[in-house]
Amino acid sequence: MSQAAVAPITSTIVDDEQRMAFLPTYFGVNLMIRGEGLVYNYLRSFCEAYTGGLWNYFELSNGGFYMAPASTERFKIEVCSNFYSGEMSADAAGIVASLYALCHLANSPLHPRDADRMIDHYHRLLAFASEHPEARAIHGACD
Repeated sequence: MSQAAVAPITSTIVDDEQRMAFLPTYFGVNLMIRGEGLVYNYLRSFCEAYTGGLWNYFELSNGGFYMAPASTERFKIEVCSNFYSGEMSADAAGIVASLYALCHLANSPLHPRDADRMIDHYHRLLAFASEHPEARAIHGACD
């Protein structure tokens, strides 16, 4: 019996016309401001040089999502809680910050429906991160 090939998870940048719907769609109306702020704050805490800027929003083919700085710069990331230190693209840094924010929300006192949604999004993004060209760095920063 042969194994069916599993399609890779793909990401698609959200175009300008859809940006306003992105946060309420994925975080929910009640968590969108908190979720967005957590992503920014996690990157700020992991990257001393990060000072803000435009972010891109990404939808994943498995139903997940993430946010990443719209930058071609590489980010020096340091996560004190697990002793990770390394450099990664803005895309990978955004995935790391998004994973931390989703984990934070999932472990917050939320309505079970909201917590379950954050857990599902965390696992969808983690699956994508495992296929990412910088998977080793992303997992190093998150483990």
